Amino acid sequence: MAAGAAGIRVIGWVRCPAGLHRIPRTPAAWWSLRFLVFLGSFMSQLTLNEQKSNSSRRFIIEFREPPERVSGVFSISNAQMGQTRAGKPYLRCIIGDKTGEMPARMWSIEEAVFRRMPTEGFVGIEGETQAYQGELQLIIHSIDVVEPTAEMLRDLLPCSKRSPDEMFAELTGVLDTLQHPAMKALAQTYLSDKFLMDAFKQCPAAKSMHHAYLGGLLEHTLNLLNLADRVCPLYPKINRDLVVMGLFLHDLGKTRELSYDKVFAYTDRGELIGHIVEGAIMLHDKAQVMMRESGQRLPPGALTVLQHIILSHHTQPEFGAAKIPSTPEAIVVAMLDNLDAKTTIALNAARPERDAEFNMGGNFTEKQWALDNVKLFRPDVLKQ
Repeated sequence: MAAGAAGIRVIGWVRCPAGLHRIPRTPAAWWSLRFLVFLGSFMSQLTLNEQKSNSSRRFIIEFREPPERVSGVFSISNAQMGQTRAGKPYLRCIIGDKTGEMPARMWSIEEAVFRRMPTEGFVGIEGETQAYQGELQLIIHSIDVVEPTAEMLRDLLPCSKRSPDEMFAELTGVLDTLQHPAMKALAQTYLSDKFLMDAFKQCPAAKSMHHAYLGGLLEHTLNLLNLADRVCPLYPKINRDLVVMGLFLHDLGKTRELSYDKVFAYTDRGELIGHIVEGAIMLHDKAQVMMRESGQRLPPGALTVLQHIILSHHTQPEFGAAKIPSTPEAIVVAMLDNLDAKTTIALNAARPERDAEFNMGGNFTEKQWALDNVKLFRPDVLKQ
C-alpha cells in the first residue's frame, strides 16, 4: 500500500499512454485493478500466439540499430539462471534462427518460469535489442515455450549456404583420388549406404560449437579433405590415403550422436557412447561388409590404424579423445580438424557476415569458452 501525491491512500499504479495513474483504495478500484492485470496477461498471451504463427517475421540478421523492438519465435540454447549483483535471478541464454545467433538476457524471471524453459528448444519472445560491450544483445521482456510447426522450423534451423548435393559431389571427387584398392573399396562401402549418406548430408557438425547447422558435418568434412589436399604434399612421408580416409570417417559417428529433426540435441546413444567410439564401431562393421560384398580385405594393421585416427582426433582425453594421436597420420588428422573447427568459431564470433551493419563499436567479442575463454580482437587491421 502506498500514498499518492495528494495524500490519498492507493493500492497501486497503472501505466497508460498518458503516464502513471493512481488506483485508490476502494472495492471498485480493486476489481478494476484485477481486470487490468487479467487484460494484460490476456494481451501478452495473444501476442505470443501471433508470434507462433510466425508470419512476416524478422530474422536476427535483419536487426540493426538498437534499441529495436523484437517479437517472434526463436530457438533457445544454453539457458542458465544467473544472479544479479543484487542477488536477484535472471535468465541468460543464446537465441537463434536460421540466419544466426545472439546473446539474450531476461533481468527479472521467476524460478518457476525458468523451470518451464527448455535448455535447448524454442520460445516465443518479446523484447528489445541493446548494445553491450560492442555487441548486440536482446533484453527479453516476456517469454513462453513454443512447439513449432514444420513450416516454422524452416525459419528456425540454420543450414549451410551450399547445396548438400554439390558438396557431396565434391567430396566423392576427392575420395575418387584414393590410390590403395582397399581404401577405395572401403570408401565405396560407406558411400553405398544410402541411409548413412543421407544423414551425413543433413547432420550438423556439432550441437552448438562449429558448423552447427544442417549440412554442417558435410561442409566441415569437405573443408578438411581440401586442407589435406594442400597439406599432404608438403610431407611426402605422410600416407595421404590414410589421412583422407581418416578425415572422411572421423566424425561420421555424429550421424548417430546427434538428433536434428527439431532442435539440435544428443541422442541417448550420443550421450552414452558418443561419436568417437561410435565411429570406431561403425568402421569395424563396414570393414566386415566390405569383405563380404567385395572380397577385399584391409591390409594387416590398417583397421587398427584407422580406428586409432577416429579415437584420437580430439587430441586429449579431457577433450573427449579415447587415445592421444600416436601415428603421423593421426596427428595430421587431429591438427586439421582442430584448425577448421577453431578457425570457424573465431571467424563467426569476430567477423560475422553481418558485421558491417551489426558492429556496435567494440574491438573485442565476449569470452569464447570454446577458445580457452579468450575475448577475440575483431578488426582486420589491413582493411581499415
